Amino acid sequence: MDLVENYREELRFARKPLGRTLLILLLVALALLPWWGPRAWLTHASKVWLLAVGVIGQNLLMGYAGLISFGQAGFLAIGAYTFGHLRIAGVPFSLSLLAAGGAAGLVGWLVGFPSLRLKGPYLAIATLGFGTAVYQIFANVEWLSGGRTGLPIPPLQPPFGMARDTWVYLVYFGIFLFFTGTAYNLISSYVGRAFVAVRDSDIAAEAMGVNLSRYKLLAFAISSFYTGVSGALMAQYLGHLEPQAFNISESMTFFVAVIVGGLASIEGSVFGAAFVVLVPALLGSFRWAVPVLFGTAILSVLIFEPFGLAGMWLKTRLYFRLWPFR
Repeated sequence: MDLVENYREELRFARKPLGRTLLILLLVALALLPWWGPRAWLTHASKVWLLAVGVIGQNLLMGYAGLISFGQAGFLAIGAYTFGHLRIAGVPFSLSLLAAGGAAGLVGWLVGFPSLRLKGPYLAIATLGFGTAVYQIFANVEWLSGGRTGLPIPPLQPPFGMARDTWVYLVYFGIFLFFTGTAYNLISSYVGRAFVAVRDSDIAAEAMGVNLSRYKLLAFAISSFYTGVSGALMAQYLGHLEPQAFNISESMTFFVAVIVGGLASIEGSVFGAAFVVLVPALLGSFRWAVPVLFGTAILSVLIFEPFGLAGMWLKTRLYFRLWPFR
């Protein structure tokens, strides 16, 4: 194991020169994907990036703060519709994105108040009720959801004559990198350590001076902000919003991505998002059997690797670090 001697080293995702080189090469390859990969890959890759932002947010809440939430579909909807209405009003993409995250974060902070009294399955049911309530509001209040015709989202206009799918991919990839880097800094800070302390033991954390109310509410707000941004990116990706896109199945998708990817792991969040997007896409030719095969894939990961795909990643890194002395 590498000893971490200072805070600067702890913030590094790859501490070895070889690891940093490989990471840079990977990021460059992903940034250049539109110019060397098949066009069909761009659509799936863009969806992975937008979903990964939300999954990272939920992992900050579940994996690091230990608070279970099944209301992510509600935060997705709030972010998506806030973004949609602002874009229709002519607000720039970046400002609409921040407003969408801010609206979801504010609502998440309010929803977090039950977490001060509820734990475990009780908190999960409370957040599930929130998600269901948000869905019903958007499904029945026409001026919010656009009625039967839905809410059309103005497309992103690419610069310099660039293809639209290429521009969307690059924008989403850049946003993903920013929020991933922010999450790494967050979990390595005092706030991240406070989240872990609250997760491990409320009583011990409070005895060490951690304000439980502050950090539980902060965890909900940050997680919801990430999810709201993910909802905004989803709205831009879909190009047309309808309430049916934000039912309980979306909450289950985020939950599956966190568990399969690995709790308390930023890399696992990315792996989980890629899993729930790419596995059904690869199995698309099996038609009706896709849900069965997808469920089998989930069971296989959880049975053979209880720590999720992040556990497989750590074992692979350890294998090459110790090779040939293993």
